Amino acid sequence: MVKTLTLKVKTKNGQKIVNSLTTENTIKDLKHTLSTVSNISADYLQVLYGFPPTVMDISEDDVKLENSGLATGDTLILQELSTASKTPNNKPTAASETEATTKESDELPGLLLKQVVPADNSCLFTSIHFVLNGKIDDSGEAAPSLRKLVAELIRNDKVNFDEAILGKSVDQYCTWIQNDSSWGGAIELAILSNYYGIEIAVVDTTNAIVNRFGEDQNYPVRVLLMFDGIHYDPLYLEPADGGKIQTMFESSDDRILCEAKTLAQEAKSSRQFTDVNKFTLKCLVCNIMMKGQTEAQSHAQQTGHANFGEV
Repeated sequence: MVKTLTLKVKTKNGQKIVNSLTTENTIKDLKHTLSTVSNISADYLQVLYGFPPTVMDISEDDVKLENSGLATGDTLILQELSTASKTPNNKPTAASETEATTKESDELPGLLLKQVVPADNSCLFTSIHFVLNGKIDDSGEAAPSLRKLVAELIRNDKVNFDEAILGKSVDQYCTWIQNDSSWGGAIELAILSNYYGIEIAVVDTTNAIVNRFGEDQNYPVRVLLMFDGIHYDPLYLEPADGGKIQTMFESSDDRILCEAKTLAQEAKSSRQFTDVNKFTLKCLVCNIMMKGQTEAQSHAQQTGHANFGEV
C-alpha cells in the first residue's frame, strides 16, 4: 500500500516539513526534493538520519523509499559535501558524523504535528479534550461538558470573576459560554489550566509567539495548542519509532517549547493565520456577510446561528 512520508528536514538555513513523497518514490526523487529544499546540489548532498544520526546511502537512484529504511516522522539532516570529501556513496567523515550526533542530541524524538479539529465554534474545547485524552471525541459530549465545567467554576469563584473581568454579569457569561455558538478564549484557557493543573501553551501564529497559561504555577505537565486568530487546533508529537502519539509533556522539557516557537515563526512567515479584524465570514444559515470576529460573535449571539464560512 502506498503511504505518504512526512519528513522533518533540517538544513543550515532552518527546518521544513516535507510531505510530498510516498513509499513508491525513489531515492532519485528524494534527492531532487531535498536538493530543492536545501539549495544543495544533489551531487554534493549528504543525508543523515536516525539517532544517533547515521549516513543514508543515497547512491542507488532506483531504490524505492519503502526499501530505503526511511519512515514517516524521520528527521533528516542535510549537509553539503566539499569536492574533496565527496565519495561515490556520499559517505561523511567520522568528524562530520560526530558533529551531527552532537547537534541532534537535544532534538525531539519525533515530529510536532497539528491535529485539525472541526471549525464548529467549539474548537478550543475539542482541542483541550484531545490533548487530555490523546484522541478526538467521537461522542460529541466533550465540548458541552467542558463548557458546563467552565460555567460552574466561574459561578463558584466570584472573587476572581466579576462583570469587569467577564464583560458581562456572571450569570450572563455562564449562560453564554454554554451556548455551542460561543467561542472560548483566554478566560477559558486560564480556568481549564488551573482546574486540570497543567500548563497550556498556545502557539499564536498571528504574532509568532507562544502564550503560556499556568506558567507561573510550576505545573509538572504541559500541553500545546495552535491558534491562527480564530481557530484552535491541538498539537501532538508523532514518535520517530511509530509508537503512540504524545500530547502531554514535562513542563521542564524546553525542547517542546523551542519546537513550538519554531512552528509559530514558520506559520507566520507563510501567513498561516487569520487577521480577526479583517477576515470576512458568511452566515451559512441566512447568508449575511460579516467582517471580523466581533460581528460574527454578535450575530451568533443574537440569532443562534453557528454555521459560518470564511470568504
